[in-house]
Amino acid sequence: MIAAYCEKRLAPVFSSQDVELLRGHLVDLLERNEYPTYRGSRLDVRALAEGLGLDSQSLMAARSNLQPIFDAVARSVTESTLRPKSKRKRGSSEGTHEHAPRYSGNNRRRLSEPHSVGHKRRGKPPRPVVEFPEPLQPTWVEPSNFGAALRLHSKRHAETVYHLYNAVVGVDDDVKRSTFVGWGRRISVPGSPTSLKILRRIEHRYCLPEGYFSGISEAVVESPVSCELDEMTPAERRRLVWHLPDDFRQRPRTEQDEILSWVRNVIISGSTDYRRYQAATLRQRYAVRFNCAASPRRKVPATRSSDPSGIVDAPKRLNDEMAELLRFKTSTFAAFGQQRNGVWGTETASQKVEHFGLWFGAFTASPENEVQGFGVDPEVLTFALMVFPQVWDWYLQWRERRRGFYTRWEVDMLVLAAALCREETGWLRQTPRIASRLQEIEGLISEQDIADVQGDWASACDRMFKHARSRIKEIERVAKIHRDPFEPIMPVLEARSPVGGYRKITEEILLRMPDEKRHRRAAAEAVRSFLLLRIGLHTGLRQKNLRELLLCKPGDLPTSERKLEDAKRGELRWSTRDRGWEILIPSVAFKNANSSFFGSKPFRLILPDLGRLYEMIEAWIDRHRSRLIGPAGDPGTFFVKTAKITSTNAAYSQNTFFEAWRTVIQRYGIYNPWTGRGAIEGLLPHGPHNVRDVLATHILKQTGSYEQASYPIQDTPEMVAKHYGRFLPQDKAEIAARILNQVWEAASPGKTCIYQN
Repeated sequence: MIAAYCEKRLAPVFSSQDVELLRGHLVDLLERNEYPTYRGSRLDVRALAEGLGLDSQSLMAARSNLQPIFDAVARSVTESTLRPKSKRKRGSSEGTHEHAPRYSGNNRRRLSEPHSVGHKRRGKPPRPVVEFPEPLQPTWVEPSNFGAALRLHSKRHAETVYHLYNAVVGVDDDVKRSTFVGWGRRISVPGSPTSLKILRRIEHRYCLPEGYFSGISEAVVESPVSCELDEMTPAERRRLVWHLPDDFRQRPRTEQDEILSWVRNVIISGSTDYRRYQAATLRQRYAVRFNCAASPRRKVPATRSSDPSGIVDAPKRLNDEMAELLRFKTSTFAAFGQQRNGVWGTETASQKVEHFGLWFGAFTASPENEVQGFGVDPEVLTFALMVFPQVWDWYLQWRERRRGFYTRWEVDMLVLAAALCREETGWLRQTPRIASRLQEIEGLISEQDIADVQGDWASACDRMFKHARSRIKEIERVAKIHRDPFEPIMPVLEARSPVGGYRKITEEILLRMPDEKRHRRAAAEAVRSFLLLRIGLHTGLRQKNLRELLLCKPGDLPTSERKLEDAKRGELRWSTRDRGWEILIPSVAFKNANSSFFGSKPFRLILPDLGRLYEMIEAWIDRHRSRLIGPAGDPGTFFVKTAKITSTNAAYSQNTFFEAWRTVIQRYGIYNPWTGRGAIEGLLPHGPHNVRDVLATHILKQTGSYEQASYPIQDTPEMVAKHYGRFLPQDKAEIAARILNQVWEAASPGKTCIYQN
C-alpha cells in the first residue's frame, strides 16, 4: 500500500530520491510499530523534514498529499497495538523475515539469519542495512553545526536518520531512538561516552576522518553529565550541570567535590539559616487536608485516605466546619442573624485553610516521630478546641520547641483566634452549637472543661479572647525575625544604585542569549527570563499581578476596564495614543486595593522603550510565546510556562512562577567563580517579591523620602518603612552629606568663601 501510494500521490510532487526517503521512513515506522510525529491532530512537517533532511517548505506545500498516508500508518500502529498476538501452532513451519542487523555487545556487526514468522509479509521488504553504503556525492560543503552534519552525510548516502539509527545503535547501547533523532534535529548533542562511541561508528560507516563529528563546534565531547554525576537522579543532574565548568571532568576529584558543594549550597539551595531550617522542616510533613473549595489540592491516589508522610484528610465533620467558616468570611452578605468584621478574598481564604490545616496537623501528628505532635485522633478534632486557652498554650510551646524561639507566625495565629472569639462579630462566638462536638482529650481537655464551656459558651469565648490578647503582647516582646527578606539581595541593596545593580542580570541574559535558529526553546525561555525581570523592575508588581497579567496583541480590541475589574486582572496592550506598550490594572486586582495610593483609580503605566525592551516584547509575542505553549491551551496571559507533553495549560501558578523567577536568578544572577557566568557576586536565590525591596531602597537612597519610595511599588510610606525599604543610618547620613557638600563644592579652588551673618 505504501509503495502504491508513493508512486501515485508522492512521485508527481517530489523527486525520486525524496520519495524513496519518505517510503523508507514510512516502512520503518511500521517495522518499529511507532507513531509518526504529530503536532496536535496534524502531521508535524517541520520535524519530519529535519529528521529526513528534506526541505521543510516543499513538504509543507505538499502536506495534503502526506497527511493521508501518515494517518494510515498511525491507524495501522494502533490496530497492531490493540490486536491480540496470534499464538503459533506447534510444528508449524516458520516463514522468512528480515530485520536490520544490529551491533552486539562487542560492537562487531552481526548479520541475522532469516527466520520465519508463520506468514509471508506483504508489500516491499524493508531496506537492508549494509556495512558501507556508497555515497551519492563524493564531495560536500562543510556544515556549520553537528545536526546539519549528521543530516548531510545520512542524506549523502541515501539514508534517513531513522535508518542510520538501526544501523549503528546496538541493543546494549541504551540510546533511545528519540535521542538519536534529536541529534539530527539540533535538539541535543551527544556527550556521554556511549554517544561518542556511536559517533565513531558513524564515521567508520561513512568513511569519514576519525574525530570528524567531535571537531564540529557544537558537539560537546566528554560532557560533565557522564562524570561523577552518574550516581545522581536525572532531575538533580539537570539542575547541577548548568552551573558546572566545561572542564569539570578533567579537574581533580577534590576540586570536583568543592565545586559541587558550592553549587548546592549557594546556587541550588541558598545558604541562609532560614533556607536550611525550611529544607529540614519540609521533610517533616504534618497537616490536615481539607476537602473544601478554597483548599489547595495535591494529586493523591484515591485508594489512600491518609498520607503516611503525616498529612491526613479532614474528617467530614471538621471539613464541614471549615466550609461553614469560609462561607461566613467570603460570601457577599453575612447570613441572617450574624455579624462579621472584614471579608476574605480568594487568596486569603486559601491561605487561612492552609494555616488551619497546619494548626490541626500539630495535634494529629504522632508524638513519637520528628514532628512530636500530640497524637490526637482526627475524628475528635473540631474548631471548638480553639476556645480553650490550654490548647493554645500547648500549641505555642510546641512551636517554640521546634523553631527555638517565637516569631510573628504565633502572633498572627493568636490574632485569628481572638477574631473568631470576639463579641458580636466572631464566628465561634456566634456558633455555640459547635460546643456539642467536643470530646475529652487526655492530657489536654477534661470532661469538666467541656462541661464548663458548654454551660456558658459566651464566657468561654470572652476568656479565650482575653487570653489571646495577653499572649500576643507577651510574644511580641520576645519574638524574633527568622527570615530576613533582605538577605538574598544584600549585595544589590548595599550598592549605590540598587536598580542599576539588579539591571546587570538582564544584561547577562542578553549576553548569554542562545542562538534562536539552533535552540528555539532555550532562546524563548531566555527572552521570557529577560521580560520577567525587566517588567518587574519597571512596574514593581506583586507576583500575583505579574503572573496574571493578560495580553492584548497589537490589532486586537483591548479588554474593557469593567471586564478587567470583574476578572481582577491587568492587561498589557499597545497604546496607539502614546505609541507604547501600556499596562492597565484595575485597583481591585491589588492586594491593597483600599490603600490611599490608588484612590479607587486604576494603575496605568507606559513601559519605556529602553534597553531592547520593546524589541523583546515584540519577539516574545510574535514567536517565542507560542513555542513555549506548544500543544497546550493558551491561558491568555502575557507570561506562560514551558508546556510539556502532559501539560493541558501553560498558565503559571503561585509556586511555578516563583520557581521560574528563582531559576532565572540561579542561572543569570548569581556570579559563579567556576564558570565566570552570572552578574552579581554574593547574590542568593530569591523570588519576585524582592524586586519591590530593590525599587523602594533605590528611591530611598536617592531621595530619602518614604513617600516617593512608595510610588514604584503601589503602597504607602508606612508599609515601605515597615517592610520594604532598607534605609540604614549611613544611608541617611550620606544623603545629608551630599546636600551639605554642595556648599564646599560651590567654592572654586584657591578662593576664599566669606559668609556674612
